[in-house]
Parts: sequence; structure tokens; C-alpha cells
Amino acid sequence: MKWITREKVKVDRVACPWLIKRFIDPEAKFVFVPAAEVVAHAAELDATPFDIEGCELGHHDEDVSFDSILKKYNLKDPALLLLAEIVRAADSRPSKPHPAGEGLRWVAHGFSALGFTDDQILERESIVYDALYAYCRQVINKRKPNSAR
Repeated sequence: MKWITREKVKVDRVACPWLIKRFIDPEAKFVFVPAAEVVAHAAELDATPFDIEGCELGHHDEDVSFDSILKKYNLKDPALLLLAEIVRAADSRPSKPHPAGEGLRWVAHGFSALGFTDDQILERESIVYDALYAYCRQVINKRKPNSAR
């Protein structure tokens, strides 16, 4: 599958490719273009647009694109849902932001400040999302009642 979004990636436009490659399509390819060109290039390339205004896999109410992808692909892993809270808090201003969101926002803007290309940011920052997901899994597992007791 091909996916297309706006260039100059930060929070949601890094989280979504991570989610797609890890849970939907490991062979996914991503294209980054100026915002005004996304729709035209999506049609040319037969690519799915995400994180642009007005698209299905974009922001809706308080949900960010990460949430929209979770819903479309019926991903209900509790650790991914917790990670979505963090991404949402980092990328937008939800009414009840997760406290880890601010740290993720700083990390995302820090990667951007290093001057990497969008592809380089995806490659390097994916380890951050791997780590966040691993910790979210630990948190969720600690919340589950111990059935052995």
C-alpha cells in the first residue's frame, strides 16, 4: 500500500506510519508532499491520504489521524488505545490530555529541529514509538486483575 501526507512530519505524521507499518502493512510506502499537493498526488499514485484536512484518516472532533486509523482498521489493542491518548495529547489540545503527550511533542519537535528529511525522521523516531508502545503494554498489563490469585 502507498500512503501520502503533508511534508515536514511531526507527531501524528510519524505515529501513523509507525502504526501502519507495525500493525497494518509492514511493506507500506510513504510519500510526503506539500499540503496543497496531497490530494492530486494521492490520485496519481493510488495512495491513501492521511492527516490532511477533510480526509477520512484525518482529525475528527478530538480524534487525531492515529485514532482514525485505529478505528478504520478495527485495532483495539488496549496498549495502542493508550498510546493514542498520548499521541492525541501531543498533536492536539484534547479536553483531557494524557500527561505524557507534552514530552512526546518535545521529542517530535526536537527531531524536526535536527534537520532530518521526513524519511529519516520516520526511521529514527520509530524507536520512540516502539518504546512508548512497549511501556503502554506494561501499564495495561499491570491494570489487569491477576487471575492466578
